[in-house]
Amino acid sequence: MTQRKAVALISGGLDSMLATRAVMEQGVHVEGINFFTGFCVEGHTHAIRKQDRAKPKRNNALWVAEQLGIRLHIVDIVEEYKDVVLNPKHGYGANLNPCLDCKVFMVGKAREWMQANGFDFIITGEVIGQRPKSQRKQTMPIVARESGADDLLLRPLCAKNLAPTLPEREGWVGREQLFNFSGRSRKPQMALAERFGLEDYAQPAGGCCFLTDESYSRKLADLWQHRGEKRYELDDIMLLKVGRHLRPRPHFKLIVAREEGESRFLEGYRKQFTHLHPISHGGPLTLVEGEYLSAEDLTLAARIVARFSQGRDAASVEVAVTQPGDEPRRLNIAPLPIGDVAQSWYV
Repeated sequence: MTQRKAVALISGGLDSMLATRAVMEQGVHVEGINFFTGFCVEGHTHAIRKQDRAKPKRNNALWVAEQLGIRLHIVDIVEEYKDVVLNPKHGYGANLNPCLDCKVFMVGKAREWMQANGFDFIITGEVIGQRPKSQRKQTMPIVARESGADDLLLRPLCAKNLAPTLPEREGWVGREQLFNFSGRSRKPQMALAERFGLEDYAQPAGGCCFLTDESYSRKLADLWQHRGEKRYELDDIMLLKVGRHLRPRPHFKLIVAREEGESRFLEGYRKQFTHLHPISHGGPLTLVEGEYLSAEDLTLAARIVARFSQGRDAASVEVAVTQPGDEPRRLNIAPLPIGDVAQSWYV
């Protein structure tokens, strides 16, 4: 008999790990595919911030593939994915997460890869009722239809709650060895992981997309509003993950590092942005995002930076201000009183 081949969407979470393993148990050759959008939290913030020091500094998708012993194909879709984020046909979820459009897009890309590489069907870790927008019984047929995968899309963890797919009807996989998971509880998945001998895995209820995060979505919406259009680049995505974001005036914003790791990260952007840092006292590197900054704007920015420095209670703090292409200028400045740092400035 010909060994069938499946491509599995590997997010790095428990569900896709279990779905892949369940199909591998039936003798199917499986390879993984992971799509890089730029919006995933894994690894990047864990490596920067002290509070995440105890978390694994790993790409969970690669780690899952290693645990399963399968090949993983990582595909950069940053540019293609922009239209999904900016113009979602099915709208956003609770924040700026275009979950249904995202799933349609990624399954569609997996279908293209499957056809180009001679594979037979697609695996996802979806479970009915687990996600309020993209993983409902009413929306799952939309994903299959609009992605073009149709019944070549197998969802092993909830397959028994759905009509049999082509891989099941043709006997490529046995339906009796698939599952009927549903709802938001992860206890069935955790029990299955124990059965498979999988002891270490990413947080079962977690997701890796920053667009589901309320704070991040608010910063992205602020970026679009003040640019006057919905657009972004990869650097925008990365910078929105880091630091305090304050907008003391409509035409400029400060990104203030919260700790040493964030300051080191922001240093990579010094040549692109006006930036400030305290000299006389310890304190954060701060980027200024905005054009046509007046002397008054830079003075206000310096006073805010002094406020977040170790000289916050001093009579004055020396702050270096560097604009792109210019030499640093030094300002001896009084820190802005804490009461004058308006809560409304925080994005």
